[in-house]
Amino acid sequence: MSSPTPNVWFIAGASSGFGKQIALEALARGDAVIASSRRTAGLTDLSSRGAVLVDLDVTSDDATIRAAFARGESARSSSPPDKKYTTSRTFFNANVLGIMNMTKNEIGWLRSKQGQEQQQTGRRSVIANFGSLGSWRGGPAFAYYAAAKWAVSGFTESLAAEVSELRIDACVIEPGYFRTGFLNPGGGHRVTMQNPLDREYAGTQVEHLRGLLEQVNDQQPGDVVKGCRVIVDALTRSGAAQGKEVPVRLPLGQDCVDVIEGKMAETQALIDDWRAAITTTDHE
Repeated sequence: MSSPTPNVWFIAGASSGFGKQIALEALARGDAVIASSRRTAGLTDLSSRGAVLVDLDVTSDDATIRAAFARGESARSSSPPDKKYTTSRTFFNANVLGIMNMTKNEIGWLRSKQGQEQQQTGRRSVIANFGSLGSWRGGPAFAYYAAAKWAVSGFTESLAAEVSELRIDACVIEPGYFRTGFLNPGGGHRVTMQNPLDREYAGTQVEHLRGLLEQVNDQQPGDVVKGCRVIVDALTRSGAAQGKEVPVRLPLGQDCVDVIEGKMAETQALIDDWRAAITTTDHE
């Protein structure tokens, strides 16, 4: 059953794509939203719908993140209900270490006095991170992206087991291809490397995949509005998720389901092929 009191969402990266649409979906349901981004100047549409805006870089130090939580909570209590990554180190800092940094502080905040008061009502909190179809399959031209998403999914799956007894659920959302603007060149969200080695990869699968990304841009099958509706349902155990527990992993889109099922079949085939050899390594 859905709670009679509004849910409170703290959304890191609410400037576009899934983050922004989740904020809009939650606001439309009457929930309270604290929307953060490195620059919130462009989030006036969320503010006009009642969201509290907080400037926050997820790679900031702990004190800065805790202060952002406090600012958001303080503003919410008194109000009605980018930059392109060009190196693997910066990419991992934001998309893996930044998520871990945020999560550590989120757990601390949820266990604080404010969190304890919420837990007294019998409700469970949820920490949700974003993986991807790329959490399940790697391939040419997106090694860093797949590595980061695998890390996030593995981290969140482990986190779910660690915090469950603290009345906190953890979920990693794994979308397939959605029209979020993620692949738009020059839009601030597409990841490029400083030295893409175009000449070295000419005529290879890497070059082929890069061309496919240009073709699929704005032609992806996934509808972000529909996807975020499922996400909000799952995280609040309402609508399509009525009577269900918050899932540890939430794949989105038929393309993601196809990839996961293909990966499962390939993995089973690998184990069957190698079983006789790989099961001989234990002590007698």
